[in-house]
Amino acid sequence: MRPIRPSVTVRRGGRARRSPFPALAAVALVSTLALTATGCNSDDTGAAGEPSASAAAGGSGATGDGKITIPDDIRKKLKEHGIDVDKWKNGAWKNWNKDDWLREANDFVNPIIQGLWDPDRMRRANDPDKGVDDNDISGDQGVTDPAPAPVQAQKVAPPYHTSAATAGKVFFDSPEGTMVCSATVVEDPAHPGKSNLVWTAGHCVHAGKKGGWYRNIAFVPSYNDAGRSTARLQGATREQVAPYGVWWGDWAQTSDQWIKQGGATGGQGASYDFAVIHVTPEKGGNGKSLEETVGSALPVNFDAPAVPKVQSITATGYPAAPPYDGQSLYQCQDRPGRLSVAAADPTMYRIGCTMTGGSSGGGWVEKGTDGKPALVSNTSIGPVTAGWLAGPRLGTVAKGVYDSVSKKFAVQ
Repeated sequence: MRPIRPSVTVRRGGRARRSPFPALAAVALVSTLALTATGCNSDDTGAAGEPSASAAAGGSGATGDGKITIPDDIRKKLKEHGIDVDKWKNGAWKNWNKDDWLREANDFVNPIIQGLWDPDRMRRANDPDKGVDDNDISGDQGVTDPAPAPVQAQKVAPPYHTSAATAGKVFFDSPEGTMVCSATVVEDPAHPGKSNLVWTAGHCVHAGKKGGWYRNIAFVPSYNDAGRSTARLQGATREQVAPYGVWWGDWAQTSDQWIKQGGATGGQGASYDFAVIHVTPEKGGNGKSLEETVGSALPVNFDAPAVPKVQSITATGYPAAPPYDGQSLYQCQDRPGRLSVAAADPTMYRIGCTMTGGSSGGGWVEKGTDGKPALVSNTSIGPVTAGWLAGPRLGTVAKGVYDSVSKKFAVQ
């Protein structure tokens, strides 16, 4: 087909934008601390994919009286970066001044603040959708097929844990406020059947070439599992909103290309817009991994067939920009076409889909030659008119990010 330039403006959903800060390295060292917040509902997870409303205080660092202690060596390390733990948990993390945003290669701090992600805060997380001009995406370079016809996103039948057990939402804070993305539980080769890995978009953890790592990154599997309406969610408990727990990122990694090239909007760096987060339960959990807790994890295919050979891809996410509200899980299924952002970058998958911002980072699944589903991409960009979505084709760079995070925790 004749290469064309997309005739629409492009948005990138579920993320902060226009951050004035310098880029950081691809690996984020996240100190997993348990900081006590007052007046919050407790959260714990059950075994074998069954949710639990129990509230066990435990976890490493917990004393016999239930109080959380911070090891002196970690507290000292934080203070070396100008972070006082007590001040941090009381709101110092909101300081996004250039000189105060950590930017050392391997030191990003994401302390757990227990109860920070309460139902109201999750429900109010925004997608600050902004359009850009056509020059942000160079569709006339490389190979680009005509834009696909829009495919109407379909609601996933609740409970989501039954219909799409690996899907969930990523919440994080940025200089522009509380943000939200979508994500997928994926297998961990170092821990078969016991993965704590989550796949999402790079722009859901890092601001790209003009920014740094976001804060308070947490994953909620099967968010709003029962598919409650927005009105009903206003009175929902934390266990109803997050029946399988809140899982904080204790390590995050994206591609060097995203950090160096990633643009706040448009297609810059989109071919490498992916990330892997290693997570841990907010309150120490019950010894079960994320995969054991939700009962499933998807394999990742880093050698997916060329676009013309893919019959169908299913994209899943929680679209948050109008006409959606971010509280319900949706899917689109379509045969992909090709989208070239830059001649030197890998050609992206593109499908027709009406999902909007907030669905960013959500998994794209294709059935392999063995007939089993596997993750082959994630939502990265789409037009302001919300007629299609594009995601990176996962190759050697993506596998390097994935393997690095897996190996980091292989001995644990």
